Amino acid sequence: MAARRSRAGDPLRLLRLAFLLAACLPGICCFSDLFFVKEPQDVTVARKNSVVLECQARGEAPITVTWLRNGAKVLEDKRVYTLPNGSLYISEVESRRGGGDGDTLQADEGSYQCLALNKYGAILSHKAHLALATMSSFELQPLPVEVFEGGVARFSCKISASPPAIITWEVNRTTLSIAMDRITALPSGVLQIYSVQQKDAGSYRCVATTVANRRKSAEATLTVLPASNAKLFHKPAIIASPENITASLHQTVIFECVATGNPKPIISWSRLDHKPIDVFNTRVLGNGNLMISDVKVLHAGVYICRATIPGTRNFTTAHATLAVLAPPAFVEWPESLTRPRAGTARLACQAEGIPTPKVSWLKNGRKIHSNGRIKMYNSKLVINQIIPEDDAIYQCLAENSQGSILSRARLTVVLSEDRPSAPCNVHAETMSSSAILLAWERPLYNSDKVIAYSIHYMKAEGLNNEEYQVVIGNDTTHYIIDDLDPASNYTFYIVAYMPLGASQMSDHVTQHTLEDVPLRAPEISLTSRSPTDILVSWLPIPAKFRRGEVVAFRLSFQLSTEAAVQMLELPGTSYEHLLGGLQPDSIYLVRVSAATRVGWGEASLWTSHQTPKATGIRVPKSPELLLEPINCTTITVRWMQDAEDGAAIQGYKLYYKEEGQQENGPVLLEASDRTHTVSGLDPRRKYHVRLLAYNNMEEGYQADQTVSTPGCVSVRDRMVPPPPPPHHLYAKANSSSSIYLHWGRPAFTSAQVVNYTLRCNPVGLQNASLVLYLQTSETHLLVQGLEPSTKYEFAVRLHVDQLSSPWSPVVFQATLPEAPSGPPLGVKVTLIEEDTALVSWKPPSGIGTAVSRYTILYASRKAWVAGEWQVLHREGTITMALLENLLAGNVYLVKIAASNEVGVGPFSSTVELAVLPREVPESNQRPKRLDSADAADTAYSGYYQLDQKSMTGIIAGVSIALACIMICILILIYRSKARKTSPPKSIPESPDQLSSTSASSAGAHEAGKNAHDLAENMESLLPRSSFLDTKGGTDLIINSFGPIAKNSSKKKWLFFQDPRKAKATETQSRCAEAVCLHQPDTTAILSPKDRALVQTQQEQGAAYAVVADTEHSANSEGSHETGDSGRFSQESNEEPHLSDASAAAMEAMPPPSPHSALFSRHNVCVTPGCPRAPKEPPDLIHPPPL
Repeated sequence: MAARRSRAGDPLRLLRLAFLLAACLPGICCFSDLFFVKEPQDVTVARKNSVVLECQARGEAPITVTWLRNGAKVLEDKRVYTLPNGSLYISEVESRRGGGDGDTLQADEGSYQCLALNKYGAILSHKAHLALATMSSFELQPLPVEVFEGGVARFSCKISASPPAIITWEVNRTTLSIAMDRITALPSGVLQIYSVQQKDAGSYRCVATTVANRRKSAEATLTVLPASNAKLFHKPAIIASPENITASLHQTVIFECVATGNPKPIISWSRLDHKPIDVFNTRVLGNGNLMISDVKVLHAGVYICRATIPGTRNFTTAHATLAVLAPPAFVEWPESLTRPRAGTARLACQAEGIPTPKVSWLKNGRKIHSNGRIKMYNSKLVINQIIPEDDAIYQCLAENSQGSILSRARLTVVLSEDRPSAPCNVHAETMSSSAILLAWERPLYNSDKVIAYSIHYMKAEGLNNEEYQVVIGNDTTHYIIDDLDPASNYTFYIVAYMPLGASQMSDHVTQHTLEDVPLRAPEISLTSRSPTDILVSWLPIPAKFRRGEVVAFRLSFQLSTEAAVQMLELPGTSYEHLLGGLQPDSIYLVRVSAATRVGWGEASLWTSHQTPKATGIRVPKSPELLLEPINCTTITVRWMQDAEDGAAIQGYKLYYKEEGQQENGPVLLEASDRTHTVSGLDPRRKYHVRLLAYNNMEEGYQADQTVSTPGCVSVRDRMVPPPPPPHHLYAKANSSSSIYLHWGRPAFTSAQVVNYTLRCNPVGLQNASLVLYLQTSETHLLVQGLEPSTKYEFAVRLHVDQLSSPWSPVVFQATLPEAPSGPPLGVKVTLIEEDTALVSWKPPSGIGTAVSRYTILYASRKAWVAGEWQVLHREGTITMALLENLLAGNVYLVKIAASNEVGVGPFSSTVELAVLPREVPESNQRPKRLDSADAADTAYSGYYQLDQKSMTGIIAGVSIALACIMICILILIYRSKARKTSPPKSIPESPDQLSSTSASSAGAHEAGKNAHDLAENMESLLPRSSFLDTKGGTDLIINSFGPIAKNSSKKKWLFFQDPRKAKATETQSRCAEAVCLHQPDTTAILSPKDRALVQTQQEQGAAYAVVADTEHSANSEGSHETGDSGRFSQESNEEPHLSDASAAAMEAMPPPSPHSALFSRHNVCVTPGCPRAPKEPPDLIHPPPL
């Protein structure tokens, strides 16, 4: 006979088709969901004002809406009545109102709910609180204070109001302006005045205002005392420390922190758990008050205010705790069900919040109480033996101090006619310690329509016991239930099923199972109090393995070197025995067995224990040991040390081994440890654990105990369904090396100890040995020691009562990137205007370092001493910022730090920027700037300092430019040499000169011929007025009247020329560049061929020279003003007069050949101050032989 056993209420395989057919009958699927469109909300109103509490429901009409106040129906009248849309209207809200007979009725304040009803059921809205606007008297008044000039003044007041009052301040009965940075007014009713001045003295009071009331506090006087001239050093002191705050979700909280000291202390905030403070919802008010807006659960914790004297290690701290309350929120919602009559329905609901919400159930808007048929297991509602009256709308109500929420579900009961009557004459008979035979008779009516029987049973003792059911066919009227616990009472009843419904349940019958021998031996523990004894103790056998009442224990022991076994029988109420008269420093084997009235159970395995050595040294006594299996692979070791033990303890040594295997250990533990977890064990194995204390002298007495790990029950061999896995596994990155996980605990039928195993590994891990398994008994865990910027996968399973759930669905979460480990690089500050500076930097070094924001701190030296930094923030993609409104005559300090969502990196080295006074000449207005690379006191120019890469590029560009210039110079020199090696050309003369020469000289024909040969080069050779000898290898320069001294000074590039020297030597350089026409004491040598031409030039040379120089003067007009051309021109009508000796010498000289030299490009100097060429020996001025 096939039968199936399941939890009560599970779908019955034999009845599925019948239920589906019934669900399709007319009238079954016509339910229209009833729900609220609008629900009432909390409201605060002034007395005599009107108010509307909204409530609108949707569903199958007609819908009736009624209102409840504090759980009782609202009595409607002309002042209070329901609007057509279901909302409640109160024309005048009263705090109390009188009745017609003079009695005082209740006020309108309270909790309101609307109840919507149609033919399918009723639903109740959540609670809305109606409160009157009230204001109490001041609970705290401001007090007079005396403050030294430059100190800190603080006033505070406190008042209770609904809604919360807005606090403002008055000084001398006029509104106090808080626009100044040194005055801060906190919403909590605190006024802070920093850097008190004489003008701040006066009478202060606070003003509390709400929508309906306004109150003013008493006045308090602020007296400002003259400041002391001597500014002595004072350690920081917090005069107003933060207070513990309990806030609701989404509120705004403020931690006050006011400190004094000299120099002025800097206030900073941190968390005790070292978690980063949420920078997006947190900011600092005034000089150190921490404000957290839109409070969330993650903001809860301990906050530390630290006041530090700048540049010193003198600081003081104060801390306060923020507790965040959260309203209920559902994590599991009930679902609508359709069940047959006499069936079982289960509705699950689970909520979370702070504090933990209380869950209750409503049926058609009324609270449900447990009875024999309807039970509530934690947050689960179970309805057995469903009747037609159970067809209703059920709501799960979760509420705590922060609010309430409801979730609804519909239970539809399938009814049928001609139901069979209940099975009758049910009786039970005990078969064994685990089996009971159940028998019954068929129903008296419609028994031929029965298609199946359902057997329901549960333990009779205890509360909230789980009910099980077994479904069998209609061909039998008896069944043996064989999975029961020994020595237990069970209650049974039977239900007969037909295709369209079920019968009523039969009468209940209770039967007791027989006892059996214990299924498991006691777990024993061995300790020694002296070298000659062993204290043997054991734990009671769990009830599920005891299988009856234990009436006796048998203790067996023997020396490991002997075969004789000694046995002692002890009563079943004893759980320890002292074995005395033993040999010191010897190993003994001990085991224990238990017996019920039926017989003896299996004995425990032999457990070894070594008695201590007989020595005079005082050693630690053995600890009291307790072993507890957490799951099938993990045990917890707990111990307690004897308080009367005076021996010093340095630590503990823990050893453990599987029975018959090699021992593991020692595991060294601290002296303060009292617990240790051993994991990685095998299921269903016996383990032997020993623990001892030790010190520098000797090891102490050891404690031994055995423990058995339970089996990891699989799906196929577990007798009951496995527990469901944890739900709503949630992971959030906490830092670059840790991830916080939270999950929900499934609802169980009774309170039991639950443990969890968390599985963690990087995504894509191929080495299974690197998977991390963590054990915990909480529903949250912080996994640490992870790699930054790495994606991990997590799953969790629970262990309860030797059962393990499946793994939960896997969630993925990546760790955060690391906080910047270094400061921004290459910080530079440049003054670009009189009061504006440009600061630039480079991102911090480090591979993969993410920067989301930069923080720039800058302050003058005076402000830095006072700890008053100005703060700028820039996004992580921006690497420059402007510092504006800088004051002349100050030296500013600048430093930068990079941050991301994990934390803030270190600040860079301080960079100084000197802003010189404006009256200083421009040439001296060069800011002093230090970069973070050298941080030396070096004065820099106002030019922007280039980094190494930029300087390298500039040097490369300049080098290329210089190379191009050198190539051009070489090309010019090459062309010049080519021109010099070309045939020489004589100077061309004008037609007038040529005609004059032909008339007065015999060589006119030769001169005319030379002029004709060089006519085509006249324009380019016209400026030349001297000859250069190119045949003799000498650099002698001559003109028509004699040799010219060579200027031996090197020609300088104009680019490198000092402009100040240029002006001083302008006149000399101009004259030096010219070639004098007359040089005294110089012999001019001319060839005979050109002598006639020279004579003609004597007469006309002066005029020719003037004409040539005038032409150059016209081409370079104004050049004497700029000095750019290197020429000097001066018009003169004076003509040079040659001496007779010079003329005679010229006549004696042969005329030069026109092919012997080229004209020089120098201008001709005709001024009397023309420099003379130095005298040289006669042999140096002779022309070289042709």
